[in-house]
Amino acid sequence: MTSATATLPAPLAPAARRPWRKPSVLPGFGLALGFALLYLSLIVLIPLSATFLKSATLGWEVFWATVSAPRVLAALRLSFGASLLAGVLNAVFGLLVAWVLIRYRFPGRRVADAMVDLPFALPTAVAGIALTAVYAGNGWIGQYLEPLGIQVAFAPLGVVVALTFIGLPFVVRTVQPVLEDLEPELEEAAATLGANRLQTFRRVILPAVTPALLTGFTLAFARAVGEYGSVIFIAGNMPMVSEIAPLLIIIELEQYDYAGATSVAVMMLLISFALLLLINLLQWWSARRTGRL
Repeated sequence: MTSATATLPAPLAPAARRPWRKPSVLPGFGLALGFALLYLSLIVLIPLSATFLKSATLGWEVFWATVSAPRVLAALRLSFGASLLAGVLNAVFGLLVAWVLIRYRFPGRRVADAMVDLPFALPTAVAGIALTAVYAGNGWIGQYLEPLGIQVAFAPLGVVVALTFIGLPFVVRTVQPVLEDLEPELEEAAATLGANRLQTFRRVILPAVTPALLTGFTLAFARAVGEYGSVIFIAGNMPMVSEIAPLLIIIELEQYDYAGATSVAVMMLLISFALLLLINLLQWWSARRTGRL
């Protein structure tokens, strides 16, 4: 090799020339990114932007008068309050169901595991009719509850029952993989060190499943906020009592009040964004805290 060729600089490696891009086996990053952004724009961004633009035609004063009407506020309180309560119930009992399905072997376990996905496959209208038939005053369960003064069907409690029914699979399926990866030896080590069952659950199991549990809660809550089919049959749809916000939007659309319907939809979007942001911050804090442990 001559001295002239020896002094030539070596060509830069692709990673050195473009340090911002991670090496990938699959080509076409730009094309894939373009298709992803186009898909998200067509499916999510453009419809949401149209909703905001349509409600903006009312003006601020009319918009505020529409969303602050007593009937709208009552529907929003019921929708978000029942969704939060259903999400909490699903977080507690969904963790219990996932724990039983993962940690125990019993006859019919596979059938019980398959039944968890039933709300996914069942049409929401069919679920609403079934819940109404069961919890009505003459239903299988309702006939025993009403003499006790507990009215489920055609009451706000029926909304919570329907939202809990459709949200349970989100929590169970989110927590199950984490429980499968959780080594039983950790619990045995905690017991060896003198921890009782409550301490083991609080210090070993709960920190490990909290991020997944919050994710399942978020999915169940988001699903419940927009639920319509399974609620309208069991709720009774009485204004100021058991009327949910999605039903109110449908009523506005049937009256050709598109701006009023989009105003209620925008208010639901804003409240949902705020709550989901808070839940995501809790997830980030929980994951960070778990990483420190």
